[in-house]
Amino acid sequence: MLYVTETTHTPPPQPGTPEVQFAAHALRGLRQDLMHDAFAYRPLPPADLGGALVRRLPARLRERARWLPHASVVAAGLLAMAVSFGGTTGGSGSLELLYALLAVGPVLLTLVRPVGAFWISLAAAPITVMFAAQWDEWPWSPGSFACHLIVVTVVALRTRPRTAAWMWLLTAVYSLGADTVLGANYYNSNSGPLLVVTALALLAVAVRHTRREARQEVTAERTVTAHERSRRTLLEERTTIARELHDVVAHHMSVVAIQAEAAPYRVENPPPELERAFATIRENAVAALTELRRVLGVVRAEDYEAPDAPQPTLADLDGLLANVRDAGLTVTKTVTGAVRELPPGVELSAYRIVQEALSNTLRHAPGAAARVEVAYVLGGLGLRVVNDPMPAASLVKPSPGAGHGITGMRERVTMLNGEMTAGPTDEGGYEVAVFLPVAAVREEEA
Repeated sequence: MLYVTETTHTPPPQPGTPEVQFAAHALRGLRQDLMHDAFAYRPLPPADLGGALVRRLPARLRERARWLPHASVVAAGLLAMAVSFGGTTGGSGSLELLYALLAVGPVLLTLVRPVGAFWISLAAAPITVMFAAQWDEWPWSPGSFACHLIVVTVVALRTRPRTAAWMWLLTAVYSLGADTVLGANYYNSNSGPLLVVTALALLAVAVRHTRREARQEVTAERTVTAHERSRRTLLEERTTIARELHDVVAHHMSVVAIQAEAAPYRVENPPPELERAFATIRENAVAALTELRRVLGVVRAEDYEAPDAPQPTLADLDGLLANVRDAGLTVTKTVTGAVRELPPGVELSAYRIVQEALSNTLRHAPGAAARVEVAYVLGGLGLRVVNDPMPAASLVKPSPGAGHGITGMRERVTMLNGEMTAGPTDEGGYEVAVFLPVAAVREEEA
């Protein structure tokens, strides 16, 4: 007979109840914040010269303001020492000196070993009160009261909020423990005032930490937003350029294909070699046109419609200048060099650069005059658009845009391996200078 034995699996033992896990986590945090490398060397860094308060100081005092946090800590230590001398009632001079050192020492130690300064301040409290000549206050002597308050505040400023919470909790444990053990003999307890004042100081520090972190997050988000906006602008401009080049190149490739197909019919009895050559040209043109539409066609938006008219060239600059003159801009044009036909991409980009530069003049310097200089040189095309300063009596206010114009012009120039400079002039206006290289055409190829 076969017996089947049922086996029950016992779950593995849990590490503990939630309360035990919480206590273990808390002890790990305490050990990490206040016990691990408690006396490690952590010097207080100089102040940031970019702060709002430091920027208002004269140049001579601005460099010295770097050490303002250190001077503040030293001044607070001297204050604690003065409170220690003022709160001493009786006792020898050596004891008074010891009380003063125990009051100022932990404060100064926060400059280099902040967490260790807290432990020394906490350990010095029972020493000063036990050896005092008279116990008017318990368990904190006046010097220890001031010293510990300053130490906890400085350490909280230099560490994270969780460390401040641990310091306050340990201070409360010592204060309440001393009141509980010796409360029957010493009724003048100042534990309550110290805990309240310390809590208020730590609350102010926590608010400061929160504001600084929020400011840093906002700054980081603004940086990321500006970077994303710049990338989006760049992509939009590239998409626009790709659309325009698609229309220009597709038009010329279509003309090549049609001419290659019609060329054999214009010659009487053309040789077979000529017909095959033109057929090959047409096939390559159609294949290139198909590939071009496949690759560049993806950049078109669904609502994009190809323009009915050809893309503008430098021959259309006079119409552009007339248009901006109607908008109120006084503009002149100067052409130097032998005017010649340039590649379609160069013509289109040059027109768009001049158009954007004049649009920037209308937006940023209404009422100012502008000059457009076009130079046909041996190695390419030079453009210069410069505007005068905006008249002080102008009734039209500037309307700055999002800064996309300069980005778009640079993208067009970079695409053509050109060079561009843009910036204010010495007279207070603005200048955009561009050079677009054009490969020289040999005479036998022309």
